[in-house]
Amino acid sequence: MNTVKNYILGNWEAGSGTEYTARHAITGADIATVSSKGLDYKAILEYGRSVGGPALRKMTFQERGRMLKVLALHLTAVKRQFYDISWATGATKVDSWIDIEGGIGNLFANASLRRQFPDLPYYVEGEVARLSKEGTFIGHHIMVPRQGVAIHINAFNFPIWGMLEKIAVNLMAGVPAIVKPSEYTSYLTESMVKAIIDSKILPEGALQLVSGKGHGIIEHVDLQDVITFTGSAATGQMLRGLPHLNERSVPFNLEADSLNASVLGPDVNLEDPEFALFVRELANEMTTKAGQKCTAIRRAMVPEHLLPAVQDAVIARLQKTVIGDPQTEGVRMGALATHEQIGRVEAEMNKLLVEQELVHNPSLDLIGATESGAFYAPKLMVNDDPFNKTAV
Repeated sequence: MNTVKNYILGNWEAGSGTEYTARHAITGADIATVSSKGLDYKAILEYGRSVGGPALRKMTFQERGRMLKVLALHLTAVKRQFYDISWATGATKVDSWIDIEGGIGNLFANASLRRQFPDLPYYVEGEVARLSKEGTFIGHHIMVPRQGVAIHINAFNFPIWGMLEKIAVNLMAGVPAIVKPSEYTSYLTESMVKAIIDSKILPEGALQLVSGKGHGIIEHVDLQDVITFTGSAATGQMLRGLPHLNERSVPFNLEADSLNASVLGPDVNLEDPEFALFVRELANEMTTKAGQKCTAIRRAMVPEHLLPAVQDAVIARLQKTVIGDPQTEGVRMGALATHEQIGRVEAEMNKLLVEQELVHNPSLDLIGATESGAFYAPKLMVNDDPFNKTAV
């Protein structure tokens, strides 16, 4: 069984003991142990500030942008290895494509932003503001890199995209990163960080990885650092409210739970392309990444007179969805990322079922896999009185 390591202080280091044992989402087998216990976070942050920061700040926007492009091209060339590991997260090839190549696409997109900036390490914003009649008192904004680190605490569902979409921004801005992926799927993030470090495209200290739970990672931040968090609203609000973050004025960017909706207009007819599109996308969002996307449609708002038709059409599409091992021909939906997620989904389902009617609850009919994997069939509920049944 593998040990997922941390890349800190210029070295790959294993944490003490085991904080989490990762299981293969498809086969159920134990595949890796994860830990970040015993890491010296004060030293890790200082390493980023003192080693990675100066190297990035010396570079101009053009140099940083070209660096991102070279990195994106390199990761594209070696992407096959990430697909192989992504399978263990329960992902189909399409799911993996979103995570891997979608993430790399963020590097390309941010690299292209260099065209909007000068060939300088800083950016002079706007025109001079003349604040006195004779021009003896003026103001001008000059944007310079922060002299701290960006700490990225990421979610389990996109181990690669979640990292790349964030580090592309801080690297372009001349700030080093410390990435803390979810321990549930950090083995996939680790594989990409290894490819990045081995390429030597980034300056040393520009990227560090904490693969375990990361307890203590934000204890030593100061006003020059920035924290980004992607995950549950409850955890994010708890972290953002820590007294020392407010006392030190540490910027905290919170991306949390979303309740994305799809709304069908009352003037739509069953024969209209909008009706077919609505049904298709609703079913796709329930099955892509096994529904584990922060942007997934979680609430479908349907005019009352169209509800039976939409319900029947969505169920018909879901019944055609083949669930199982993504490496088996014909499988279109894989597993949840972890076995722990099964219990969490059930718990949330039970809350909703207090007031909703479960209209589609299929049994698991797996292809090329057994129930030892983290499989969960898509379910559809209907709320016929949303103004009074508010558990939704």
